[in-house]
Amino acid sequence: MAIIITDECINCGACEPECPNTAIYEGAEDWKYADGTDLSGKAVLPNGKSVDADEDQEPVSDEIYFIVADKCTECVGFHEEPQCAAVCPVDCCVPDDNNVETQEELIAKQKFMHHE
Repeated sequence: MAIIITDECINCGACEPECPNTAIYEGAEDWKYADGTDLSGKAVLPNGKSVDADEDQEPVSDEIYFIVADKCTECVGFHEEPQCAAVCPVDCCVPDDNNVETQEELIAKQKFMHHE
């Protein structure tokens, strides 16, 4: 499953540079599927969603840092544990029960975004 940032976030920014998928953004920041990935142009995500990887997307939150669920792999393929949760001083990076994915799905998503 993806990780979410709860409203306990203190906007310290410790999590953002730790994300190997560039799935974490500062509140109110536009984001792209292409940011930090090998995706570009029109793409169909492993979940079936069609996107333009180079197009600006609306922020998930205007007030706190946020994680883009479509880009989050819980650091599978990179680290043993989600790095955002490991560095968060207030433990507000938690599993997202609304975006449950298997280990295999997370691995497939990681390989899709980083064409290994």
